[in-house]
Amino acid sequence: MNRQDLLEARRRYVGPSLSLAYHEPLTIVRGSMQYLYDEEDREYLDAVNNVCHVGHCHPTVVEAARKQIGLLNTNTRYLHDHLVEYAERLTSTLPDPLSVCYLVCSGSEANDLALRMARVSTGHTDTVVVEGAYHGNTTSLIDISPYKFDGPGGSGAPRHVHKVAMPDVFRGPYRDPGSAGEEYANHVLQSIAAAETNGHSIAAFFCESLLGCGGQIVLPDRYLRAAFAHARKAGAVCIADEVQVGFGRVGTHFWGFETQGVVPDMVTLGKPIGNGHPMAAVVTTPEIAASFDNGMEYFNTFGGNPVSCAVGLAVLDVIEAEGLQENALTVGAHLKHELEHLKEKHALVGDVRGMGLFLGVELVLDRKTLEPATALAVHVIEEMKNRGVLISTDGPLNNVLKIKPPMVFTEENADRLVKVLDEVLEGMGDRG
Repeated sequence: MNRQDLLEARRRYVGPSLSLAYHEPLTIVRGSMQYLYDEEDREYLDAVNNVCHVGHCHPTVVEAARKQIGLLNTNTRYLHDHLVEYAERLTSTLPDPLSVCYLVCSGSEANDLALRMARVSTGHTDTVVVEGAYHGNTTSLIDISPYKFDGPGGSGAPRHVHKVAMPDVFRGPYRDPGSAGEEYANHVLQSIAAAETNGHSIAAFFCESLLGCGGQIVLPDRYLRAAFAHARKAGAVCIADEVQVGFGRVGTHFWGFETQGVVPDMVTLGKPIGNGHPMAAVVTTPEIAASFDNGMEYFNTFGGNPVSCAVGLAVLDVIEAEGLQENALTVGAHLKHELEHLKEKHALVGDVRGMGLFLGVELVLDRKTLEPATALAVHVIEEMKNRGVLISTDGPLNNVLKIKPPMVFTEENADRLVKVLDEVLEGMGDRG
């Protein structure tokens, strides 16, 4: 089918709320590591797909899936080596007491299960969430995702959900890196106090370890340490959403929450866990797992099946064998350094931030007023696509260029991205 026929068929048979990237959508027919290819075999450097964590169609992962699906795929009511082997390998990457796994099929399933477990273990229902957060597409998660309930089609926070300020040192009210963490965390304390005054008790504090839809935000130092302390004092469970940033992407650590020097009560994992294969997980403590074992069985038909576990094991093997966490650290540092040079050159670049291969470039029309350059950000990603480099936009104001490529991204790839971005900004007449 040609592109126009595909578009017409999609409009006829696929729900209209499922959007496409770019004004002129791409028809992608194959992928290889950090590259995607269209129907005319044109190559695109993929600098935004954090789902295929170790690279599109990585041969080790493909072979693991092929081999296992040709042998056995069934549910977890039978004993199988892969399930316990994967759970052991996964938990070995996490600090104590995070040692009990629940394997599911998507990040949304993982967060929905974590929310349910928090409510069972505490006996409460209310949740504290961070402004701009997105935790998944189920009804329960839309309810705790300000990115959705504050956006088009949303109806605001439900009564059981309490939203706190996004800890953004670039655009938010507290911008001193030395004190911003505790100051933003005080909003968690105040939110809990207000909820309790109105007769509400908090079951969970949900927070991404680095904020994705919030605009590629790195949490200020000591934010999670202080926020977790406030939540736990109120009897709440602390949940770290690692769906976008886990598995070594931040470079310095395997998990994003480790950069804050904390240990959550639950961690939710998705996207990179299966390199595009639909799998995800919740990892929690033995105490919370025991409280959830209340007589109501938890069963997931596909979660933890032999094929998914074989894929998950292969992903962990590749991350280790190819040194991809170290690659994220070195290539990410190089890319961030080069992007900061663009900030010196182009007035449109207001902020460069991130860790490892999780980076954001915020575009502004004025560096003093921070007026967002939303329309220009959309223009930038379109022009970069036309030049063979794929990035996207995010953030509450949709003015942040998000860069989160497969972990096999190289310094040469980084240099190409920066060169093309420089050319696009130059072509728009943007000079500092």
